[in-house]
Amino acid sequence: MSSTITNPLRVGLRQERVITPQCLVIFGASGDLTQRKLVPALFELFKQRRLPSEFALLGCARRPWSDEEFRIRMKEALSKQIGNENKIWEQFSSFLFYEPVDLQQQNDLLKLSERLEKIDRSNATHSNRTFYLSVSPKFYGSACRAIHSAGLLNDPKRSRLVIEKPFGKDYGSAQSLNQVVQNCAQENQIFRIDHYLGKETVQNILVLRFANTIFEPIWNRNYISSVQITAAETVGVEDRAGYYEGSGALRDMVQNHLTQMLAITAMEPPGHFDPEAIRNEKAKVLQAARLADELNPWTCCVRGQYGPGGSKESPLIGYQQEDGVSSSSTTETYVALKLFIDNWRWQGVPFFIRTGKRLAKRLSEIVLTFREAPVHLFDAVGGSPTSNQLILRIQPDEGAEFRYDVKSPGSGMRSRPIEMEFSYDQSFGEPSDEGYVRLLADAMLGDPTLFTRSDEVEAAWRLYTPLLELIEDDPQKLPIYPYESRTWGPAAADSLLAKNNLLWRRP
Repeated sequence: MSSTITNPLRVGLRQERVITPQCLVIFGASGDLTQRKLVPALFELFKQRRLPSEFALLGCARRPWSDEEFRIRMKEALSKQIGNENKIWEQFSSFLFYEPVDLQQQNDLLKLSERLEKIDRSNATHSNRTFYLSVSPKFYGSACRAIHSAGLLNDPKRSRLVIEKPFGKDYGSAQSLNQVVQNCAQENQIFRIDHYLGKETVQNILVLRFANTIFEPIWNRNYISSVQITAAETVGVEDRAGYYEGSGALRDMVQNHLTQMLAITAMEPPGHFDPEAIRNEKAKVLQAARLADELNPWTCCVRGQYGPGGSKESPLIGYQQEDGVSSSSTTETYVALKLFIDNWRWQGVPFFIRTGKRLAKRLSEIVLTFREAPVHLFDAVGGSPTSNQLILRIQPDEGAEFRYDVKSPGSGMRSRPIEMEFSYDQSFGEPSDEGYVRLLADAMLGDPTLFTRSDEVEAAWRLYTPLLELIEDDPQKLPIYPYESRTWGPAAADSLLAKNNLLWRRP
């Protein structure tokens, strides 16, 4: 008996839109992102039969590789994913090509144009092209100008431009970069990628809210008392110290990933399921969001930095002992914030955001805590009611759980909390796709629903500008609190919730 019959939830899986004929061009193809995320995502799309036969991947970088050397290096990078599927890899690798390109050299741009025309003829890609900037953020502007000057973005119906995060380093730089990019391409050609939006549970928030009448009527300040959004990592900075020293957790995680999760959680229902309608509502939420105390922004934020920890058997060094990190570094590896959203739905509801490295557990989740019952009927008979919670798990086990009280067995009326759980893997019999699989497919399809628009990016940077300015001009008001590796961060972060008599959730 087929698994589709034994598990009715799997009916219709993988009946996805097939990507149109095209060439995906990755600039920075010799880099880590291409090997760890982009080519693995494309290989997965190929195995799902979502890539057309009229497809090509053209890797571009300064290294003088040949097509064959590029294919060999990608095979080495994907060796675990390929496993015993060498035949499938050989079929997929025939779509891989490479062209040495320095975007600042006019001759290289001419050669790139010629190579793309050749691929159009050999692979029937019909001049449909998606250009992916997997390069250092400092080159985003110059790369866009170079691609534009070569005439490769002239047709908005056939060419798209994908830009990785971080999009700017503050409000002013994001505005400037938006101006540069929008001078080179139309907004509907530009796809600012945030891989958190590719995760199933983040997308499922839309369905959970707007397809179920049980949730949307209570998704507001009348029933919800607080919202916590957490992205916790157990790893340190690893080999990213050079980047991280100039970034920190606020720029690396909060401004993009966590703020997008907040926007989707708090947005109003769109008039219809349309990319621009959804992005309009997200932008409105971010424009209404603010730090909990705008006059004293340092009271709304706690910064931390991991120190040594672990065990005698597996000791862990602190951030300042990492290669490439200054021994006097004041870069935060942890940040917690308190925000409000000034609109009718959320007025007065605190949103707490936290993220950090070397924390006790790897997880990303959104926790909506509901208001307590107006009367505690069972206090006198030993009941101890707890607040209901809806927990949306983004990673590692994508799913959701709802916590509510039931009567404990026995003759008394004692209550206890239980969980009603949903897991994507268990319910559908297969793991959900990695975020880049969905987002690469959407970019090549020209679907901008899960990509950030220029006004969203600028609104997010504007929200955190007071904190960034404090870190730059008066860092003593936002001190760095040390915390031991593999704990839940600095104890000072608890103060953000104390005024509301709340605690951070400890999974």
